[in-house]
Amino acid sequence: MLGAAFPTELTAAPAGGKVAWVSNSRGVRNILVAGPPSWQARKITAYTSDDGQEIANLRWTPSGSAILYVRGGSANPALNAQGVSQDVWIAELNGPPPRKLATGNEVAIAPDGNRVAFVAGGQVSLVQFDGNPLPSFHARGTCGRPAWSPDGARISFVSARGDHSFIGVYTVAAGELRYLDPSTDDDSEPVWSRDSRAIAFLREPSTGKRAVREARRAGEPWSIRLANVETGEGRELWRAAPGPGSVFRGVTAANQLAWTADDRIVFPWERDGWTHLYSVAISGGSAALLTPGEFEVEDVALAAGRRDLTFSSNQGDIDRRHLWKVAASGGPPVALTSGEGIEVAPAPTSDPNAIALLRSDAQHPLHPAIRTGSTLRDLDPAALPADFPLSKMVTPQQVIFPSADGLTLHGQLFLPPSRNGPAPALVFFHGGSRRQMLLGWHPMYYYSNAYALNQYLANRGYVVLSVNYRSGTGYGLNFREALNYGPSGASEYNDVQGAGIFLRSLPEVDPARIGAWGGSYGGYLTALALARASDLFQAGVDFHGVHDWAVELGIPAGAPDYRVAFESSPMNFLSTWKSPVLLIQGDDDPDVLFNNTVVLAGALRRRNVEVEELIFPDEVHDFLLYKSWHEGYQATARFLDRKLKR
Repeated sequence: MLGAAFPTELTAAPAGGKVAWVSNSRGVRNILVAGPPSWQARKITAYTSDDGQEIANLRWTPSGSAILYVRGGSANPALNAQGVSQDVWIAELNGPPPRKLATGNEVAIAPDGNRVAFVAGGQVSLVQFDGNPLPSFHARGTCGRPAWSPDGARISFVSARGDHSFIGVYTVAAGELRYLDPSTDDDSEPVWSRDSRAIAFLREPSTGKRAVREARRAGEPWSIRLANVETGEGRELWRAAPGPGSVFRGVTAANQLAWTADDRIVFPWERDGWTHLYSVAISGGSAALLTPGEFEVEDVALAAGRRDLTFSSNQGDIDRRHLWKVAASGGPPVALTSGEGIEVAPAPTSDPNAIALLRSDAQHPLHPAIRTGSTLRDLDPAALPADFPLSKMVTPQQVIFPSADGLTLHGQLFLPPSRNGPAPALVFFHGGSRRQMLLGWHPMYYYSNAYALNQYLANRGYVVLSVNYRSGTGYGLNFREALNYGPSGASEYNDVQGAGIFLRSLPEVDPARIGAWGGSYGGYLTALALARASDLFQAGVDFHGVHDWAVELGIPAGAPDYRVAFESSPMNFLSTWKSPVLLIQGDDDPDVLFNNTVVLAGALRRRNVEVEELIFPDEVHDFLLYKSWHEGYQATARFLDRKLKR
């Protein structure tokens, strides 16, 4: 079930109607390209090993004849004795093999197609397409997000300086550096005007120090600024209203702001408690709501012509995603896809009648497709190997049940294909916590793998409940910004209890054989379930979970929020932890301190709680090696079989 190639980085060429994406087939990552009229996918790279080196940051040249990309990083889970690096490469569609341009990341190609800006060591550098370096500049702070002006004369970037950030502009010919409308706040997401004379950007107020991971339903409002690149002077174009939506929440997009052909700025806002798209004229005025309703907008892309936006949302189908189109000037959104599938990541091509996308359903993992007119066509049929067990796929049921404190929760219930009496059961907790599991294969790699394991466990005879607990996404602002969640009170434990009680009530479930598993934030909730409810959860598998919020967040002892953070953690409930656990983590995890697993394992052993471990040297949080996923999931299934099956 892990054998299907997983697509990422879907991107459309500026000319010729072509699209490209990264295909991860059992850890072997390559770039594939398809275009009209045949739409036959072909590789333009030839990597062959599961080496843990990611490919990202795909950028088409203006002519559409080549792609720049970034390969590698600092992690070395394959234990390459020569070490690893992160480099910028160029691959021609019909030319020699890919060649290295520079060491760095965050690629931006100049409009003339002859120069490349990239980031190396926190600074923006320039290089020609032949690999020869160009004069660059040095700026204080950590620089990122380089973007060329449409006329190719300047480069904008974000300069991060710890407690504030600036929007910088570098004039290439004159070698001049300027910061736009500087303040004590956090400025980000610069977007150029069509005439290259102005930049719009986000300004989020500097809030100073506050309790980490507490609910933020409102705050000092954020704003959109407009600055003149010649003078650096800026003005406020628009400001969020107090109350809901005053704290910025973004969407998945190349930029949170889109400057349209009719000189409007499109942006996300949660004014009504749901993430929606709005637009405002650059002359100012009130913002127009483009996507009304009780649903969340997620992926957003500006269509060819720069007048319409294509987006994914859960409108009318809250536990799936479909594609829609709306004009930046207003008007009702138009549905582009519907049904029982999941469609995300729209990539409008240079042909206004063709949109590339990623899609899945309950049986078929995520794969690239092209929508021409009203017809959907898969771009890479070979992504699904011949031995993929399509006939074994369980269609999960949407279930809605109460939390222990009465909050309504959504989940996906996987029933075993064949049953002989009440079966063992599992609760799965996703990570994030800003995530939502869906009624089908997930569009994120980590959770696509988790969906595969839930399918595998159902086929092994388990009833599996995947629960969308509070502080996750998909159900509005107040659900996501749950009161007292995580380190500010662990209110999600009510959902842990509710999920266990719901499973125990099902006639298909043996109430004496219920376990839990999850990763990251889901590992935290799994540990919390085992620590606080060992009578309900008989065993669990905890992938890289947080076990002490105070340590994880660096809260010093004696600080006002230290006590509540620790009391919200599994380490506070060791005296009631009786159930056996399998702990899995890579020791080069940059997201959750490996010390969480070290300390918990030792503490449980001293209390004679059964602990098993699976540790991956030099592996990261979201495992880079296919081998690590496969080994971790096989160990999970074996452990649960030993503890929950008769």
